[in-house]
Amino acid sequence: MDKHDHTRYIFAKAIKELIKTRPLDKITVIDIVTNAGKTRQTFYRYFKDKYDLVNWYFEKLVLKSFRQMGNGCSLCEALYLKFKFIESEDSFFKEAFKSNDYNNLINYDCYCIYEFYKEIIENNLNHQIDKELDFLLKMYCKGSIDMTVDWVLNDMSINIDDIVALLIEALPKRLEPFILSIQNKES
Repeated sequence: MDKHDHTRYIFAKAIKELIKTRPLDKITVIDIVTNAGKTRQTFYRYFKDKYDLVNWYFEKLVLKSFRQMGNGCSLCEALYLKFKFIESEDSFFKEAFKSNDYNNLINYDCYCIYEFYKEIIENNLNHQIDKELDFLLKMYCKGSIDMTVDWVLNDMSINIDDIVALLIEALPKRLEPFILSIQNKES
């Protein structure tokens, strides 16, 4: 890990500690830098705001499971890894998913997953996806993120294997050939 990521993780650790005692929307950058033992200048060198920090932490740790797709990891395995990580950090994600800020984790997660799948599909097609496929992809991404948030905010009422299976079952049929076959194409 380079020194820049080390500093970012210090801020992530600080916000994770603060989230245990108050809602994300009530935490200030001053709270974060004080807890981290760093300066505001250092914070703003790495992040636009506290939501950018939350999104960075999410991307760094959760979305890496999706980057394993095509490297021998199936969609099922990638989803399982994502949900295991969310489960292990449940108090952090419970607060992060409650935020209504324009830069919140819900919007960021949806954007990242959409862009990830879109790139895979377009690489498969060797051209941009059409409007209908794009609509199905956006609908699936928004729905899967909404169900992820629901799962977290309702104390993870169903087990990870079941939510993963349901998310795969909900994949629109027209997207299946592109997304479910990733592991097989790379193997």
